[in-house]
Amino acid sequence: MSGPVVGDDGLARCPWGASSAVYIDYHDTEWGLRVDGEAAHLERLTLEAFQSGLSWLTILNKRESFRAAFAGFDADTVAAYGPGDVERLMADTGIVRNRRKVEAAITNARATVALREQGGLEDLIWSFRPEPGPAPRTTDDVPTASAESLALSKALKKAGFAHVGPTTMYALMEAIGLVDDHLEDCHRRGCAA
Repeated sequence: MSGPVVGDDGLARCPWGASSAVYIDYHDTEWGLRVDGEAAHLERLTLEAFQSGLSWLTILNKRESFRAAFAGFDADTVAAYGPGDVERLMADTGIVRNRRKVEAAITNARATVALREQGGLEDLIWSFRPEPGPAPRTTDDVPTASAESLALSKALKKAGFAHVGPTTMYALMEAIGLVDDHLEDCHRRGCAA
């Protein structure tokens, strides 16, 4: 089914957001809502990069371990990680142990620190907010990338970020409310910033 699903509580949700208790909570309380601050944006960017090729449920189930492993996504702390930290993270069964993604998370923390001189990560991401589009009726109407996510990807790469492709950046844009891809009849439609 690609249209909204009505749950036992009588609320219509995007179909992915009705498939488990973890997804229901994430869908209803976080997905599509604006986040504030550098650490919150770095966290979402990092988790989206780690999710690439995996189930989002895997990432959500490991989220607290990611927060512990990456110092609450404090950019200064993670930017100071060295080779020993990479090995420590590669041994951490609480997170996804992919060396390229671990190294990208550290690279992205360093790029986040450097980006402060130009207004910061949050301002850069939000500068690519598109005009609101029509509400998708089904999941088939939801794109996986956009001109804005491609432009954001290019801007982040130019600023030294890694693992920030246009599809990953579109998922970030959805997660933090730059675009509202809750389906037309979903009870969360219109919650984006």
